[in-house]
Amino acid sequence: MNYSFDFSAVFAYWPLLLKGAWVTLVLTFWATIAGFVLGTLCALGRTSGPAWLRAVVGTYVEIIRNTPLLIQSYFLIFGLASAGLRVSIMVGAVIALVVNVGAYTTEVMRAGIESIKSGQIEAAECIGLKRYQVFLHIVLRPAMERVFPSLTSLYVLLMLGSSVLSAVGVEELFGISNRVQSDTYRNFEVFVVLGAIYVTLTLLMRLVFSLLGLALFTRRRKLRTPL
Repeated sequence: MNYSFDFSAVFAYWPLLLKGAWVTLVLTFWATIAGFVLGTLCALGRTSGPAWLRAVVGTYVEIIRNTPLLIQSYFLIFGLASAGLRVSIMVGAVIALVVNVGAYTTEVMRAGIESIKSGQIEAAECIGLKRYQVFLHIVLRPAMERVFPSLTSLYVLLMLGSSVLSAVGVEELFGISNRVQSDTYRNFEVFVVLGAIYVTLTLLMRLVFSLLGLALFTRRRKLRTPL
């Protein structure tokens, strides 16, 4: 069987593919920020909160980590609509990603927070630092520095995993590629181009996180420790 490759048919849809890549980045950007905030708060609650809060956070983490993102997306997007809370598909998609990545961020940040020795916290309190200063400078920043490579990988996987949202109607990169396939019947070429775009986005994200790490963690920049 002879197969004639024709990438020109796929490249003719580059504006649509570019739009899909942009939607993927927008989803990842907002989900990363909100997911980090949610995960950090949950990690704090799970490490130093009251027993009932630890139980609530633990239940949330276990439910999310043991169910697929696609099921969570269906439940949150269509479930909210059934309950009368109508939101746009993009807002629903961001909420689904935040809820998902927040659970994983919780466990990553919890590991970082628990790695901070109690003696450091006691020393900070002895020199008169306020509670929020102790949390920001003695707990949060060092904890984040220690788990930053894990956070980077987590949020890159978030970007790649956002492709499943095409199943609920989100026109991100993978969703757009489905439309291109149906128009061109060039499935192989579409997936080659799609893979190249995802690799490019992954490298771009890792570069951004690397620069962010150098900006946030001056000690590692001075020591030239890889992030």
